[in-house]
Amino acid sequence: MLDIFLKTLPFFALIGLGYWAGRTRFFSEEATAYLTKFVFYFALSAMLFRFSANLSIGEVLDWTLVAGYLWGTGVVYGIASAVAFLRRLDVPTAAMEAQCAVIGNVGFLGVPMLVLLLGEAAVGPVMLVLSVDLIVFSSLIVILITGARDGRMSLRILRTVGLGLLRNPMIVAISAGLLWSALDIPNPGPFNEFLSLLGAAATPGALFAIGASLASKSAERMHIAGWLSFCKLVLHPAFVAIGVLVLFPIESYPAGVVISAAALPVAGNVYILAQHYGVAPHRASAAILISTVLSVLTVSVAVALVSGL
Repeated sequence: MLDIFLKTLPFFALIGLGYWAGRTRFFSEEATAYLTKFVFYFALSAMLFRFSANLSIGEVLDWTLVAGYLWGTGVVYGIASAVAFLRRLDVPTAAMEAQCAVIGNVGFLGVPMLVLLLGEAAVGPVMLVLSVDLIVFSSLIVILITGARDGRMSLRILRTVGLGLLRNPMIVAISAGLLWSALDIPNPGPFNEFLSLLGAAATPGALFAIGASLASKSAERMHIAGWLSFCKLVLHPAFVAIGVLVLFPIESYPAGVVISAAALPVAGNVYILAQHYGVAPHRASAAILISTVLSVLTVSVAVALVSGL
């Protein structure tokens, strides 16, 4: 356990450094936004493309894994939604709380950290989890919020969802890489080195950007943030573990990777969605802040437990 904690500590130290830079205004919110844009559109995309270009679709696509992860995530999504409705919240707010409960920071934190901690073989399962989050749950929240406001489903909603997926650089990078691999296109040395060099900036850049963005987050509604953090850091990995180990059993290694990915703190893009739609942004902000702080310990525990698999 201590060994795993010491391995994860440098990652959270980078987040802490970014937080300090943002809190002291050494890094302004504008600088953080541009760093995040660089990581999102360039460094992380290069890393994902390089990883997926060296994999085949057969190595990545595991429908049993998808079923297990979807089952576990769907159960926690349902629990968070039910608790929200019991508190008489409207559909958009309940959907935002459910999103906080299940969408982890797989892109910015999970990809670099889990690959380094668990080995390059973790790439396939991590990218599959990321794809499910982006395609299924990021689409679902747009449908729920827009549908609730319009009072009905329409082609406009589906168009918004479709365009959102097509414009997401992570989805584009993974898809382009798998297509590159499927077509067996040669990967010239200089091009591969370019991707390696650019992708290497993803890990420190993403972690620093996470910390710097946390500096502007508020910790209001602590009891709600605590509940959503509990859903994300405890319930989500627990139910995903049931999904991939019991109901839809897969091999122990990918199961461990998926459980570790489910244990990650709330993703920053949940706040972006909350702010964009004007739905509980302070609640999402607090959940991101609290879950990230607590994950210093909980992620280490999760990785230590799955290492036993």
